[in-house]
Amino acid sequence: MTLPGLPDTFRWTHEPWGAALRCVPLEAVAPHGFTSRQLQLSLEEGADALAAVTGVARVVQASQVHGRAVVVAHQGEAWPRPWPEADVLLSGIPSVAVAVRAADCVPLLFADRVTGAVAAVHAGWRGTAASAAPTAVAAMGHEFGSKPADLVVAIGPSIGGCCYDVGPDLVDAFAAAGHPRHLIDRWFLAPAPPRGSREPQQMRLDLVTANRDQLILAGVDGDHVHACGLCTAMHLAVLTSFRVEGAAAGRMAGTIAPRLAGRS
Repeated sequence: MTLPGLPDTFRWTHEPWGAALRCVPLEAVAPHGFTSRQLQLSLEEGADALAAVTGVARVVQASQVHGRAVVVAHQGEAWPRPWPEADVLLSGIPSVAVAVRAADCVPLLFADRVTGAVAAVHAGWRGTAASAAPTAVAAMGHEFGSKPADLVVAIGPSIGGCCYDVGPDLVDAFAAAGHPRHLIDRWFLAPAPPRGSREPQQMRLDLVTANRDQLILAGVDGDHVHACGLCTAMHLAVLTSFRVEGAAAGRMAGTIAPRLAGRS
């Protein structure tokens, strides 16, 4: 299988189950990875392989509800069963990784270069409208004293602005959430109409740009926000897309763990 090309800030690695994606600047801060379609994930299935991506014994996840609720892994506390409903997961415990699952939505991994704390965020259009990524920045500050300028963020594969057709109701949802008009106009794209066409044109939503802009507005240095540039709908040989595959689509994951003390 030929793997898609990547910017210099990302690289492919080969795991026992298949290909994984890693962000080079984030590797210097925290062990992490984005899985491919070769690792089948359904709820708790694949948990051991997912833990091996970061080299920890335990990975905690949440029941994702397309919002901005936050859960934090605390030392000595058992993870709730059933899983808590949340889309922002935080950990400051080196033995405990956090993970989110996606099949078009944006998976984001955060690490603090100073405190070592990490976060994983799941942001579809609803989570992006709800500002899930900036919520993670604020939550890391509240829980661990993280400063936005110290964060490094990797944005994994998601459906791109090239393929994510949406309707005007989403524009209204972003406006109702309080996002300024100039940013909404930047995030929602209208493809060029066919020659001679008078039909209303379908809009497309660029979730990656929206999340990146939100992070920068939250104080994260733009040079520390890294996007892999892979559209899930365009690379079905290695990625999964709910938009293309429907209910048959599997799930990929983004997972990250705080770096162990003394580990470089």
